[in-house]
Amino acid sequence: MYFERILTNRLYKLAKSFPVVVISGARQVGKSTLLQNTLGRESEMVVFDPVIDVQNARRDPELFLNNHPTPLILDEIRYAPEIVACIKRRIDLNRSPGQYILTGSQQWGVMKSMAESLAGRAVFLDLYSFCLSEISRTQPTLPWIARWLASPEAFLSAPQSRIASKTTLYEQLWRGFLPEPQFLSTEVIPDFLSAYRRTYIERDVRLLAEVSDLQLFGRFLQIVSALTAQEINHSELGRELGLTPQTSQRWLNILKATFQWFEIPAYSGNLIKRVSKKPKGYIADTGLISSTQAISTPKAIGGHPLWGATFETAVAAELRKQMAVMSPKPNFYHWRAYSGGEIDILLEYDGIFYPLEIKAKTNPSRRDTTGISAFRIKYPHLNIAKGGIICPCDSIFQLSDNDYALPWDIS
Repeated sequence: MYFERILTNRLYKLAKSFPVVVISGARQVGKSTLLQNTLGRESEMVVFDPVIDVQNARRDPELFLNNHPTPLILDEIRYAPEIVACIKRRIDLNRSPGQYILTGSQQWGVMKSMAESLAGRAVFLDLYSFCLSEISRTQPTLPWIARWLASPEAFLSAPQSRIASKTTLYEQLWRGFLPEPQFLSTEVIPDFLSAYRRTYIERDVRLLAEVSDLQLFGRFLQIVSALTAQEINHSELGRELGLTPQTSQRWLNILKATFQWFEIPAYSGNLIKRVSKKPKGYIADTGLISSTQAISTPKAIGGHPLWGATFETAVAAELRKQMAVMSPKPNFYHWRAYSGGEIDILLEYDGIFYPLEIKAKTNPSRRDTTGISAFRIKYPHLNIAKGGIICPCDSIFQLSDNDYALPWDIS
């Protein structure tokens, strides 16, 4: 069963405008499935392998491309890096759009080489795991965060509805948002997530980086998952495992390069001495939290010490997925003053700042807006829009003169 992706229209638009489109994303987020059900209907698709030289693509890339006319989809291009230079030469002779669609599940190595070699010739599109509207198969014309950024006032004055979910909030976070777990029974979800971790560590990490102790890297992934939604301190991160700050930073970069971890930079406003400059990090999928922390059932999430961090991770990832359809994308920050005020998500768009707090509670109060109020006081010269407290509440309601509670599952 194919679930329509929110990036489908954007993919078509880019393929009609650029000779090369590169789709990147983590393992099993649905890159191949998306292409098979969109551009793949009219294009040949070749899937490369890390061991087998498919049709001698690595040995003789020119001959390979001669035998595969465009439009052509090359899946997992990192396993045939020799082709990139040949594609570049061909694009220089013919700039017509939609010739090559390339995919990859990591951001460095071949993907970095493509960014350099195909500069001005290729456009990059990141595909993430499912967002809520994709899971429910009820996609709006525009994601709610795009409507909020267009005008919070218009958004609040218009009727808004919530996504009708087939699962509870606890179960959705426990399952995670990768496509495959959405079709599996709860009894086998832990098995899938365990296999996903094992395949990722034993295959991707071994191929991408010189990590001699894969078991230790697995423990590192476990610790990182427990530190999701926190500011990053590389010294503390590696201390428990006896790693140097340099090693913990390098390993964290591996997680980022394979789309298993993402970071939000800190907003400083040039007040260097009074504001934290550390980025905030998130594990890419909440299913990895339940797997690495041995959370056995959906109900166990609600009483787990990581409940708040897990919900914040889900919301931050959801906003990231929704904003992937926007061009240009908003600047994404977090903010925390040493005096204690903080904002989980701070979006900057068209010179306006949109503060968003994330609270894992159904009934937030005015007290939950103190971080947003502190930001308004700290930066009176900024154009700051109405603020939102994103939470698992039932409806939108006002908390203060400028701030509102927003259900996390607005459609």
